[in-house]
Amino acid sequence: MKYPEIVEFADVLQRRSEFDTIIDVRSEAEFAEDHIAGAINCPVLDNQQRIVVGTMYKQTGSFEAKRLGAALVAKNIAQHIETHFHDKPRDWKPLIYCWRGGNRSGAMAHIFARIGWPVAQLNGGYKAYRQHVNHSLINEIAHFQWRVLCGPTGSGKSHLLRSLAAAGAQVLDLEDMAAHRGSVLGSIPDCPQPAQKQFESRIFWQLQGFNHQQVIYVEAESKKIGNIRVPEVLMDTIRKAPCIAVQMTIEKRVDLLMQEYAHFILSPTSLNKQLDFLVSLYGKEKIAAWRQLANNGELGLLVKNLLEQHYDPAYKKSVDRNFAGAATAKVIQQDNIAESDFSHSAQQILHGIA
Repeated sequence: MKYPEIVEFADVLQRRSEFDTIIDVRSEAEFAEDHIAGAINCPVLDNQQRIVVGTMYKQTGSFEAKRLGAALVAKNIAQHIETHFHDKPRDWKPLIYCWRGGNRSGAMAHIFARIGWPVAQLNGGYKAYRQHVNHSLINEIAHFQWRVLCGPTGSGKSHLLRSLAAAGAQVLDLEDMAAHRGSVLGSIPDCPQPAQKQFESRIFWQLQGFNHQQVIYVEAESKKIGNIRVPEVLMDTIRKAPCIAVQMTIEKRVDLLMQEYAHFILSPTSLNKQLDFLVSLYGKEKIAAWRQLANNGELGLLVKNLLEQHYDPAYKKSVDRNFAGAATAKVIQQDNIAESDFSHSAQQILHGIA
């Protein structure tokens, strides 16, 4: 076979085990926004170099820009060979891609082929991969079987999803993928949300490992999780799916939320900043009263007030309006919040009790 071998992304999915390493040669910023799962980033032009070459292309001309770009690409590829790939054996088989499968990936693939490695290059690059992801999300999601966990804020739906996954069930944990707990207080300290494209890629790769004949469990979500949008086709599908209602006393919900939002207990200032987002809904007077509870360390009472006056009314209105299966949902009564309690509920669900 002549190398570099040009492969389509659909073939990559079928032949993924053949490739020892998937190499994304785009810049660090491009890679950070999104990339093929499991790929490593070895830029042939880094962030700053791309800017320099692009500026020269516009201001000086294409020939000069290409000459500079070629020199930079050659130096960077040499550095990658000397650092990342110096110990790779003759039969090491990498797959290389860039934005559209053109100059950047072609340069590295050509040099690797001349060395003697059986290298493959992704036809169409990252752009072809994104087209495949978009097509897959639009055309495949509705063919899966879905069950939606409903329940007010703090009823342990995310805990139950994790217990279902631990028991071997197929679970799509959208809040985990979005690095956000899905409420005004849902941001996770020191854990920024992914880019929109990366979130969609995470969904795509999770679905690749799922069996169409088995149920996928997912939590009832809003259209947005923090700053991330749930794909429209996924929202439409889960809103039509059968539901399982998780019920828990408000006292236990407060206890659970106090555990999950412990960072706010340590930093009332951070909590008060988040409460600012509710001023337009409840006015300055009520928010000032809630801030005072936070400052006084009365977090349990604050959480109870937020549940009763903000989260629960909004949640009931949203679920009743958007999730067709909520009215006929089977019920799981979650009496306690230990890990063993959620495991017991997961087994009830998996054995058809709920």
